[in-house]
Amino acid sequence: MRFAPDRPLGLAPATIGDYRELARRRLPRQLFDYIDGGAYDESTMRDNVADLERIRLRQRVMVDVDTRSTATTVLGEDLALPVILGPVGLAGMFAPRAEVQAIRAATAAGVPFVESTVSICGLDEVARASVKPPWFQLYVMRDRDFAEGLMQQAGDVGSPVLVLTVDLAVVGARFRDVRNAMVGDVGPGGAIRRGLDLASHPRWIKEVALGGKPLTFGNLESAVPGARTPDSFKSWVDAQFDPTVTWDDVSWVRRNWSGKLVVKGVLDADDARRAVDAGVDGVVVSNHGGRQLDGVPSTVAALPAVLDAVGDRTEVLVDGGVRSGLDVVRFLALGARACLVGRAWAWAVAARGEAGVAHVLDVLRSDMDVALALTGTTDVADLDRSILIGS
Repeated sequence: MRFAPDRPLGLAPATIGDYRELARRRLPRQLFDYIDGGAYDESTMRDNVADLERIRLRQRVMVDVDTRSTATTVLGEDLALPVILGPVGLAGMFAPRAEVQAIRAATAAGVPFVESTVSICGLDEVARASVKPPWFQLYVMRDRDFAEGLMQQAGDVGSPVLVLTVDLAVVGARFRDVRNAMVGDVGPGGAIRRGLDLASHPRWIKEVALGGKPLTFGNLESAVPGARTPDSFKSWVDAQFDPTVTWDDVSWVRRNWSGKLVVKGVLDADDARRAVDAGVDGVVVSNHGGRQLDGVPSTVAALPAVLDAVGDRTEVLVDGGVRSGLDVVRFLALGARACLVGRAWAWAVAARGEAGVAHVLDVLRSDMDVALALTGTTDVADLDRSILIGS
């Protein structure tokens, strides 16, 4: 995975890679690796980036591109650019009230923010921070009554879209978390290592551990009121993530949710068809950022088959590997409606808070604008395979 070279902390970040480096320096290792890492040997996570990089854009000249537009409509919502801040669990551990900072930046930029089930800031707090309510991401849990309660909360704050994540029947082996003693039977030695890692970052302690309180799982506080440690959170995950979930459960969610419903975590054309048959309004082609099953295809490799299967029946979104606005253009040229970004905004909020997220969104917009102009395109709605070489 290629990123910009290290930059001194005093210099303004120019790329998403710069924000990654700033986040690496500012966060305890266990938290940075939680954002940055993938499952097993992380080959799928690397492929998400590398496969996108290999797609070449077709530069065109002498075309009138004086007026250009990145605006689009996704699931009935007008967006300033085809980008959505995707759900990131534990984000409030990276910066004080990070989800609140992120939705403010997203709203100012004219794009949606997706609140994670396992966010630190709860739905009510995040919704109060913006004139546009967040989308809400949900897992199907063993406790269906609790899941129904979360859907009710999302409806009460006006969430227009429910993003149902379906690729966590079990949690993939994330070796960085094991090495950092965030999961598993860590014992006294692991707990000490974890504590020393936190203690070696006094700025994080002051700004986040103390200044960002309460560090609880806002949406889950009634279910796991004591879940303030990796061990207690992992116990809750193991107890609630449901390996028995089937497409019948998606139909159950559809019956309990009156807004738009999107299924996230689809890589297979047959699964995409089943999702549409269950009544969803959209699918997100996603491998969970390479954090679940290593060795599966990158999302850019999986996207065409899903589009062929259901692209004329539903809106197809995608995530995974977006490190610039050029990547967004690549995905749209292949047929995606919009892109979700996760790590990009997580690194940015850890590095510079709301200003960092706002800048990353501006970088994506600026990159897209340049790509439109130099491929001879004036509107993102006109992006198709004709702007790609060899596609």
